[in-house]
Amino acid sequence: MKKPLQRKIVDYKKLTEEILALLVARYPEGYTDSDVITFPNSKGEIIEAVEVCSEDTKYLVKVSKRLANSMQEYEESLEEVLPANENFED
Repeated sequence: MKKPLQRKIVDYKKLTEEILALLVARYPEGYTDSDVITFPNSKGEIIEAVEVCSEDTKYLVKVSKRLANSMQEYEESLEEVLPANENFED
């Protein structure tokens, strides 16, 4: 029997590199309104989040302008390390 995934709500301020990598992989062009999940938290406040999963955890990452900026900056840092148009010869 497969172990159920842990569920965690994460604010952009507490994003790890692992979660950022999952976000960029799942939403390479950014997320859209249809990707956003809306739900009330324990205080009755409406939360908007996008979902990503690792092997053992389902993350709901709170949506904000800063989240989009963090994803963009992470992706740009990867492009600096791994150039997209490298030509390899046999």
